[in-house]
Amino acid sequence: MRGRPAGVPVPPVWSRCGGRDTLVSGEGDWGMIEIDGSQGEGGGQILRTALGLSCLSGKPFRIVNIRKRRKKPGLAPQHLASVRAAREISGAGVAGEWERSVELVFSPKGVAGGDFSFDVGTAGSTLLVLQTIVPALVFAREKSIVTIRGGTHVPFSPSFHYAAHVLVPALRRIGIDLSLDIGSYGFYPRGGGEIRAEVSSPARIRPLSLIERGRVLTVRGWSGVGGLPMAIALRQRDAARKVLASRMGNETFPVEIEALSVPTPGQGTFLFLLLETEHSVAGFAALGERGKRAEEVGEEAAAALADHWETGAALDPHLPDQLAPFLSLCAEGSAFTTSRVTEHLVTNLGTIGLFRGFSHAIEGEVGRPGTVRIGPGAAVPGLPAILPEGKQGG
Repeated sequence: MRGRPAGVPVPPVWSRCGGRDTLVSGEGDWGMIEIDGSQGEGGGQILRTALGLSCLSGKPFRIVNIRKRRKKPGLAPQHLASVRAAREISGAGVAGEWERSVELVFSPKGVAGGDFSFDVGTAGSTLLVLQTIVPALVFAREKSIVTIRGGTHVPFSPSFHYAAHVLVPALRRIGIDLSLDIGSYGFYPRGGGEIRAEVSSPARIRPLSLIERGRVLTVRGWSGVGGLPMAIALRQRDAARKVLASRMGNETFPVEIEALSVPTPGQGTFLFLLLETEHSVAGFAALGERGKRAEEVGEEAAAALADHWETGAALDPHLPDQLAPFLSLCAEGSAFTTSRVTEHLVTNLGTIGLFRGFSHAIEGEVGRPGTVRIGPGAAVPGLPAILPEGKQGG
């Protein structure tokens, strides 16, 4: 049974005053975490991380300036789907839950596992909605089954293939049991994809130590088309092979890229490449779009993989910020290298710190390779803080 943690205020409400809607809480602002959504990379990741950790900790928060650094600030359908998902698993009281709202108050009760179904309603990312609620669901007593409809291979978000082949194995490595399946593929702008996830409680979260990746074992890939000729998938595949041979020809390893036609209510193409090394895996994707040649899709994904390979780092640029919330919960310290420190990572670490005490340090500059340490003993005296600037999708 859900219950409100001690000190958590009653659900907030909107008050009309002086011609302006104002967010207020029924018991005042005691214990309310205040978040400025324009800080750091200023995108939707701040909101998603806050929602997940609020559900997990029982701490309410108010966020203002939501996605202020984006062309269209405020809550888009994808972000509203994340809010709805977090509200449903936690019984939260929410104020400001409408499209283009730039201010939101979220006051959770308690997380309960179970069967959940969410529909983004657009081609918004299903994986980002799932990313929002997994940190809380892994600590629910019951196993959860989550079905989400929307985009599965869309811009500015991890694809299903990245989540299934990179994120899920990484989570299992640190003790989190998550499985992921796809029923239908969703591309921009139609959407209509569907994923299904099963989330179980871990015995405990284990630390991650990945400084050296070891030698390359293989490159696997999937070149997919939905509602379009298979010849496009073959052209994407062949272009990727050429780039890999040109950029990585001094290292011998097999390259296996499967061309496939996928079920979707719309049309779209993708290419996903998986770099498997002795100690880690890394993923790189590119999407087709109107006016973009198939060869460009293949070259884009392969070039990203080669760029990563040249650094010698263990983790790709996209995995660290997705692992950070879980590693911050571990009683032991983690350390890993990444081929590029991102503004998403720096901002996410700052957001996590609003909800729980932990230490972290980044050795390296934004946009460059670096070493990341999270957990007890990770703080490095005299290491300057990284203040990110610029824009990313979210």
